[in-house]
Amino acid sequence: MDIAGKVAIVTGGGAGIGEAIARRIALGGGKVVVADLNEAGANRVAESIGASALAVAGDVSDESVLRAMIERAESEFGPVDIFFANAGIGGGLGLESTDEQWDLALEVNVLAHVRAARLLVPKWLERGTGYFVSTASAAGLLTQLGSVPYAVTKHAAVGFAEWLSVTYGNRGIGVSCLCPMGVNTALLNAGFETGDSAGALASKAVRTAGAVLEPAEVADLVIEAIGVGHFLILPHPQVLDMYRYKGADYDRWIAGMRRFQDALLGRVSHPSRPAPGVVGAAPQAPRPGSPE
Repeated sequence: MDIAGKVAIVTGGGAGIGEAIARRIALGGGKVVVADLNEAGANRVAESIGASALAVAGDVSDESVLRAMIERAESEFGPVDIFFANAGIGGGLGLESTDEQWDLALEVNVLAHVRAARLLVPKWLERGTGYFVSTASAAGLLTQLGSVPYAVTKHAAVGFAEWLSVTYGNRGIGVSCLCPMGVNTALLNAGFETGDSAGALASKAVRTAGAVLEPAEVADLVIEAIGVGHFLILPHPQVLDMYRYKGADYDRWIAGMRRFQDALLGRVSHPSRPAPGVVGAAPQAPRPGSPE
């Protein structure tokens, strides 16, 4: 889908990847609703973009907020063409993550996507066109050391995006799923830095995995991908190699991830018993996913 002349909503648009996508849409001739829980951030971004942007503050996991946001976009700019489900949180860390932390991660990282699609897809089916972009993470294809709610909910986000594409892809609705590793955002820089060992592990794993990209670099790749209708957007191309390695031999991949985790924690890694049909030690682990 060409963004020129299109109306887009970007959640989590007050900073990071969301801000960069909002700016890129406006630069490409589109109109954008910058949505964020942080009202000041949303206002800052929209005001700096100008007349082709407006800000909406609120919790995008709340269906009433999403409905009001869509109605505002329609009244100000016209029917919504593209929805960027970009807002995300880290959630808790290990098994000590509380039910409240799990609930919040599920609400923001997964159910916000479901609720937005529930409101928009029927409209898009009537029009015969529409595009949904889910910001997941390489953690949704691989996993995230340290942060279990993040890893689990990002897997779910990828699964929902896949389902949307399979179900509606032949009916005029495009779907893309963004799965970066490290990006220079607040979530990477502070989201896992809680003083807890699991938080330190999550942050170190991300920074060790590969280059940390700037949000603007990611935004350019996102706009390029939706222009040609690519489903999987991988700003870090090595993620695809890691994912193939995981699928080719799951037991070796898990053994390698254990060793990678031990290395990050400074622990001695004990050889795992080879799985049936697996000969010898696993090669070095592919790196885990990372937050947006």
